[in-house]
Amino acid sequence: MFGLAHCSTCQKAQKALEEHGWSVDFRDVQKEPLTGEERQQLADEFGEKIINRASLTWRGMSDQERAADPVAMMGEKPSVMKRPAIIAGDQRLLGWTSNVKRALDVPA
Repeated sequence: MFGLAHCSTCQKAQKALEEHGWSVDFRDVQKEPLTGEERQQLADEFGEKIINRASLTWRGMSDQERAADPVAMMGEKPSVMKRPAIIAGDQRLLGWTSNVKRALDVPA
């Protein structure tokens, strides 16, 4: 799971997954930044959805910063990444929605 340690959504996801038998390997992308290759893989997998346009980080960015490539944007400002990004076997999931919970057999 990729996210931010201080993100309440990431905390809820990690807790729920562990309560339902998942072993969670959590990586705080601010403390341990993603490589360019990892950011590119996430952008390839999730497209524009990888950028959290509802975040405080996004709202504080200039139009020029917002126009940047998502891979570069996540490198400059890791907190703009939508989170959590979950890799579970061959599943790639983004966010902590009812669809994500259903895919991981976690009650909503």
